[in-house]
Amino acid sequence: MDEKELTNVNEYKCPNCGAPLEFDPESGQMRCAACGSAFSVSEVSMSARGVHEQQGFDWSGYKNETSHETMNTAVYTCQSCGATIEADGTTAATKCPYCDNVIVMNERVQGGVRPNAVIPFKYKPKDLPGLVKKFYQGKKLLPNNFFKDTYLSEVQGLYVPFWLFDCGVEGGVNLEGERVFSYREGDYDVTEVHHYMLERDGSMHFSHIPVDASSKMSNDLMDSVEPFDFSELVDFEEGYLSGFLADRFDSEPDAELPRASARLMKSAEETLKETCMGYTSVHIRNNGMQITDSSVKYVLLPVYLLNCNYKGEKYQYAVNGQTGKVVGKLPVDKGKSARWFWGACAVGTAVCYVLLNLFF
Repeated sequence: MDEKELTNVNEYKCPNCGAPLEFDPESGQMRCAACGSAFSVSEVSMSARGVHEQQGFDWSGYKNETSHETMNTAVYTCQSCGATIEADGTTAATKCPYCDNVIVMNERVQGGVRPNAVIPFKYKPKDLPGLVKKFYQGKKLLPNNFFKDTYLSEVQGLYVPFWLFDCGVEGGVNLEGERVFSYREGDYDVTEVHHYMLERDGSMHFSHIPVDASSKMSNDLMDSVEPFDFSELVDFEEGYLSGFLADRFDSEPDAELPRASARLMKSAEETLKETCMGYTSVHIRNNGMQITDSSVKYVLLPVYLLNCNYKGEKYQYAVNGQTGKVVGKLPVDKGKSARWFWGACAVGTAVCYVLLNLFF
């Protein structure tokens, strides 16, 4: 296993009292919990890295680099308590488990792997109980105390790496349209189906097609937690990571472009199908459209991850840290389900009995 000592790390300290500074979603500033001081994110980030600006991720430049290897393990020394900590090779921001000091690993967010932009967290961990309760409220078959307070108190916000693709699509499609006519002819009900061959040509451009860039994240879960409001993207500053976890991408744009292409191609097909008016149904027979002018940005998006265990099975949930949307599959309590089934059967039986007595 490859291992490297990380020395280029930032530990954001309050200049007034020396306590850790963390990004506060409510104010959008870096705040000190000890003395209450507040500082702008850009001010703190620039002070930590120096006044020089850094260029963000560039797809063509990244592909021309000779090495894109990511370490399996990295170690760092906490400057507050002196502990030596191991971290996953893609970890970009974390906390010291011994003294809770916030740490940003500059080598993971600088140079050619520096994110282009970030959507900062809007919701704080204290908001999660209310969001989760709204998600499961009314689910009568949910096991009792499934979302325990202890689970919610351990949730940590994570900046998930995403690729945002901009792509064009142009060309033509062949479609089959159907018109169905039904009428009565003598003693017969007649249905006629008329088939039409259709052609459509066009060009479209799609912006900000999100695809998660972490192999550790469930693609289905990350797709479900959308949408994000990309009008709130801001230029990346390291200070936004302080107090949260963050990962660097470990799946490259070339590997994820097919996922983005499939999404935009489906949207393009649906758009062209909508131009075929007056048909009962329309189907794509052949798609000759091509992807053009692909470009990508590397961004970090805010997500809370929540894991719950029920009868030996793990359930994972995601909370959109910008919109508060909660997604995930809920378990069913078999005892409650059985009681509900037999209760419904009893009600049905009673109703049938009443009707029989009324009419017979």
